[in-house]
Amino acid sequence: MKVVIALGGNALLERGERPDSGIQEHHVASAVAALTPVLHEHDVVITHGNGPQVGVLALESASDPALSHPYPFDVLGAQTQGMIGYWVVQALSRAVPAKQAGCLICRTIVAAGDPAFARPTKFVGPVYDEKTARRLAASHGWQVRQDGSAWRRVVPSPEPEQIVELSLIRALVREGVITVCSGGGGIPVVRDDAAGGLRGVEAVIDKDLSAALLARELGASALLILTDVPAVEDAYGTPAARPIHRVTTSELRSRTFPDGSMGPKVEAACRFADATGGIAAIGRLDDAQALLAGQAGTIVTRDPVGPAVPRPHDGRASF
Repeated sequence: MKVVIALGGNALLERGERPDSGIQEHHVASAVAALTPVLHEHDVVITHGNGPQVGVLALESASDPALSHPYPFDVLGAQTQGMIGYWVVQALSRAVPAKQAGCLICRTIVAAGDPAFARPTKFVGPVYDEKTARRLAASHGWQVRQDGSAWRRVVPSPEPEQIVELSLIRALVREGVITVCSGGGGIPVVRDDAAGGLRGVEAVIDKDLSAALLARELGASALLILTDVPAVEDAYGTPAARPIHRVTTSELRSRTFPDGSMGPKVEAACRFADATGGIAAIGRLDDAQALLAGQAGTIVTRDPVGPAVPRPHDGRASF
């Protein structure tokens, strides 16, 4: 079975941890160990978040006196894809030596006129107290928002429309390679004839929405969205909170979830299930095998009656 796995930021860095290389490599090794049973039994494509890492690099770049201008986010996205992809491939080579593993730097096309550019929602970088966050925002021209009990920088997160390197990903999968790709949602680019084709833009694409697009285009049977919570919760953060174990896309879409965290995961799961009829699962990294078996987390399936209803900007791009 072909499975696309989207690793959450907790696979690399827990909230409040120092973003040291050794700490992140340790987390990656633990993540790959948790995935090993799935890797042995199925054809797996792995994608990953990059919010903490791209935010750290952006802060370093903005503070580097050797630079006339900070590196743009498309360049930072490419840097994090290479860095994280290297860590994941190293861990895969140790955990599943019988299979080849490779990392592909990927671009994702977004619309230049996407309204997300005027409404930043994607959290990047480390957490701050409110005073520090507002000081940094004033100093660097950032936008910041509250993220739970802390504050973080936010950047635009436009809709993924097309994965540029899709044919290369397909070729690797056909050869049986465990493929790490489309990290951080892909390097954000727009069509620009004047620039000769594609041009990078200042944004970070949501990795779960890109994972749903990738899984659909690859013809995957399942999409696993792995995070640090056991399941999606109804009425999250209130005394009435309860886990949602099995749900259809229409039932899940009737509820409201935060834009910067669970909302994109829910939407990604619904898009994949609606478009393919396959199973999408949201849950803990350590439960990956149980999620695939439908025995843990939140299992999202298409409504049993009627065709899927197309949604705006749902990644149904053609090549």
